[in-house]
Amino acid sequence: MTQPVSTRRYLDNAATSWPKPDAVYAAVDAYQRECGVAVGRGATRIATGLAITVDRCRQRAARLLGAESANRVVFTFNGTDGLNLALNGLLQPGDRVVTSVAEHNSVLRPLWAQREFGGVEVEYAPLDDQGLVNRDALRELVTPETTLVVLTHASNVTGTIQPIEDAGEITHSVGALLLVDAAQTAGHVPIDVSSLPVDILACSGHKGLLGPLGTGLLYLCPGMEELVFPMRLGGTGSQSETDEQPATMPDRYESGNHNAPGIAGLDAALGWIEEQGIDALHQQSGALTDQLIEGLRTIDGVQMYGSSTPAERVGVVSLNIDGIAPHEVATILDQNFGIEVRPGFHCAPLIHKSLGTDSLGGTVRMSVGPFNTADDIEAAVSAIREIAEAMRTV
Repeated sequence: MTQPVSTRRYLDNAATSWPKPDAVYAAVDAYQRECGVAVGRGATRIATGLAITVDRCRQRAARLLGAESANRVVFTFNGTDGLNLALNGLLQPGDRVVTSVAEHNSVLRPLWAQREFGGVEVEYAPLDDQGLVNRDALRELVTPETTLVVLTHASNVTGTIQPIEDAGEITHSVGALLLVDAAQTAGHVPIDVSSLPVDILACSGHKGLLGPLGTGLLYLCPGMEELVFPMRLGGTGSQSETDEQPATMPDRYESGNHNAPGIAGLDAALGWIEEQGIDALHQQSGALTDQLIEGLRTIDGVQMYGSSTPAERVGVVSLNIDGIAPHEVATILDQNFGIEVRPGFHCAPLIHKSLGTDSLGGTVRMSVGPFNTADDIEAAVSAIREIAEAMRTV
């Protein structure tokens, strides 16, 4: 095999995107060096300027998601924070939830706790051989007794985009609500919650949205604030004359100090995405993903997972090489080729049972971002081919 190299090729954007646009680094640094105040806790010129930045970020997020109003968008500390708020703030003893085996632990673990300790019934829809939630099974599971359906928009293991429109139609036909985990699609594919049958949508800010860690968004459609109880109460910088939690959006859910440097960075990231255009970013990611899949398809001993239709997936490709564990493959890619990927279960254990990769230690996941190039993909395919060929000679 080749000797260790100094070139860094980052293909772990499904975990967190890197690098960020230069404007993100500049915005975070400017906040730390030139601002430093808390959001909504001052009336100085500096504090007013920060309030303008936070409002602009919320407006940009609302435009990106197609929200009816910027006030429907709540800042959270990550995608997990938003999902926990939605699930724990909404569900009551006796409720019934339908989800899928494709979900991330940010959904599975709160639902486990609700099932074990909260008196909530949870059902799991299976996947078909393309990694799509089985529509017939979903239709059978979603009954008039169902309170909530929770689905990932795209799997963080296979990249398969789930049929949210169909799921929403099935969900709303029985009067249930639909919560979507958009961690792997926000910033990668166009999303319009005003036309999608989505009641609540959560996403992280540090993946496809290209913001810093510690940022996230939660969209609640009109009326959801009456159903979702805030899980964190306290100071909001508004209505401070009363000890009652504000009922207005988004203050109802934004107690405590915001991650101000993170929001400053997220604002810059969303501005960059607006300049590039979400459609253009989606096409770029699709082209690189297609290149990766087509290259890997030619290598003997390599197994890929997920939809075979390019339009049904985001830039996430999971694979295994015959005879070698995912963690070993990732180590070789890093140390010998300078290629950074993620091995293991990717915090989504049930989908590995569905794929049959649980006994293998999961998969090797490659995930592209807007700063990857065709050269990165060519290098990754070449490295996988070299590893697979070496395994065949062992």
